[in-house]
Amino acid sequence: MFNTGSDGFMLIAAALVFIMTPGLAFFYGGMVNKKNAVTMMMQNFFSAGWTTILWVFFGFSLAFSKDISGVIGDLHYAFLANIQPGTLFPGNNEISMLTFMVYQLMFAIITPILMTGAFADRMRFKAFIVFLTLWLTFIYFPLAHWVWGGGFLAKWGVEDFAGGLVVHTSAGFGALAAVFYLGKRKFPKEGNHNLALIAVGTALLWFGWFGFNAGSALRVDADTAVAFVNTMEAAAFAAVTWMLWDYWKTGKWSALGFMTGSIAGLATITPAAGFVSPQAAMIIGVTAAIVSHLMVDYKNRKGWDDALDVWGVHGMGGFTGIILLGIFGSSAILGSNGLIYGGTTFFLKETAAAIFVAIYAFVVTYILIWITDKITPARVPEEAEKTGLDEYEWAEEMYAF
Repeated sequence: MFNTGSDGFMLIAAALVFIMTPGLAFFYGGMVNKKNAVTMMMQNFFSAGWTTILWVFFGFSLAFSKDISGVIGDLHYAFLANIQPGTLFPGNNEISMLTFMVYQLMFAIITPILMTGAFADRMRFKAFIVFLTLWLTFIYFPLAHWVWGGGFLAKWGVEDFAGGLVVHTSAGFGALAAVFYLGKRKFPKEGNHNLALIAVGTALLWFGWFGFNAGSALRVDADTAVAFVNTMEAAAFAAVTWMLWDYWKTGKWSALGFMTGSIAGLATITPAAGFVSPQAAMIIGVTAAIVSHLMVDYKNRKGWDDALDVWGVHGMGGFTGIILLGIFGSSAILGSNGLIYGGTTFFLKETAAAIFVAIYAFVVTYILIWITDKITPARVPEEAEKTGLDEYEWAEEMYAF
């Protein structure tokens, strides 16, 4: 039965998730060189427009309409056909189908642009448009169907509360593939050009993440509160752990370390937010900081030019979160029992799904960026890297002085 409280909450949650996109634009925009800040921010903002068009044309239907052999949805909802204002979302019959559609749209908007931080300062905007289109069509839409739309992973019993597989593992390992294909920058980053922008971006991301995770309950009930509390806890525990680690290593405090740690905690709790206890969320937050910090350090030692640590924070955060869900999941809250409650099979399924999605996202992203490069050159020329992509491709600049 239609529930006005749940439907109203879900519309607010959708707005919260949307604010994460400008939040990510500010977060990444403050990290890159000022000569590339407009390019970075517009890659993020552009997705809000272009992904919406693809989503209402066919993306939502491929992800959430009638399942075809566990692989993809049909085109029953293409161009939002067959959805009336009174059509209820069949998953719970409490919210409207349009509300569910627009909520899931916000996830589709932000997922591919997580990758932009990895290949910062290198990709032409025209190539980005092609790549964004291909990536959504061949990675995000199918993954959303496999996990949340009744596809083969859902039928197998794989759980992902708010996007550890669909969002963070896919984008993080896709980002790594893009880094390997495009290669290193000719002129490495000179430093974070605007810490205030990064702080504003962090605040918006953290704020929006309550809609991202708590909203994934798709109704207002006790589990909504659990997901909200777990989101706050994991972010806080991870942020403090990361900052203390930086102080232990360098003898100095790091504002950027605190903010990066909070994002790692948020990414890692995402798949488990509504499936684990608040006590487990504390452990997940600390683990998120440790794993992501180690992976960022490993990436740096290997010389991989993941400019803004997308793989270490989002990719390994989401991957780790799925594994930890397989350990700490509790049927007393929602979903399946994890390893510590005797759920060995569930743990193995979650682990296998994380490995599968990581490999799929990496391999297919590499192929898609190769195809993009054949359609239109993906990488800007060396001269553009030197002068900055804003001057090379845009009519505006970040600062007029």
